[in-house]
Amino acid sequence: MRVCGFDTLDSFPAGHPHARTRWNAAYFDIASDLKPDQIERSICERIANTPTIFAHIDTPTPAMQRALLGVIEQRLRRSCGAPTDLVALLVNAYRSPATMDALPGLRQAIVDADGDLHAVAAFLGAMPAAFDVIEA
Repeated sequence: MRVCGFDTLDSFPAGHPHARTRWNAAYFDIASDLKPDQIERSICERIANTPTIFAHIDTPTPAMQRALLGVIEQRLRRSCGAPTDLVALLVNAYRSPATMDALPGLRQAIVDADGDLHAVAAFLGAMPAAFDVIEA
């Protein structure tokens, strides 16, 4: 029984559009009294702050993927090399056919890259106005 938010969630509630999305509760302390949009926002904030935590999510939602894509975009803009460690996390998430595409053509780009993380990073770097991130 989940009462007063004292229990930790590891998935969205049954019947939610992203009910297949799971996360390791040891890395995400999500109180059971949060609403689904609050859960997703909390996880996205954690991904933005510590992107490698994305590895502990199965079937990430498009919003969770966009949080990681935002970090990848920042790193692509700031450095000369591709952030292949983060691209690998994204590619791994797409091994599940249940993972919804966060960007048009992303799944196909991953398939076409055939394991080449630099090719996936190049696809991501070529995306216009990268990932709906609003510039401040």
